[in-house]
Amino acid sequence: MLILVTERANEETLKKASEDLAGYIKFVVDIEKKILTIGGQRHVEGEQMLLKEGSKQENLWGGGLDLETGEVDFDSMINIRPNQDNTSREILSERIRKQVEEIVRNLLK
Repeated sequence: MLILVTERANEETLKKASEDLAGYIKFVVDIEKKILTIGGQRHVEGEQMLLKEGSKQENLWGGGLDLETGEVDFDSMINIRPNQDNTSREILSERIRKQVEEIVRNLLK
């Protein structure tokens, strides 16, 4: 289930989003609007939802949250952006990683 999150998610919302991947939640964060999508099988689903909401591609970054450990990762195919100096699935910029993690922790923890 893909969910748009604009304010802190409750336990029920996190549970629904984690059903797709058994306790792991894929997310796509808009670092400008400070919102995100959670759930789904692929990051591109969340990316498309945010683009329809008016987000700009250059502000969208993907990753995941393990609900059991609380560990955040920054790995997604949508992160491969040579034109933004990100040639990896991982978010390479420490500044962007910190922004993404702050938004994830504020809205999902």
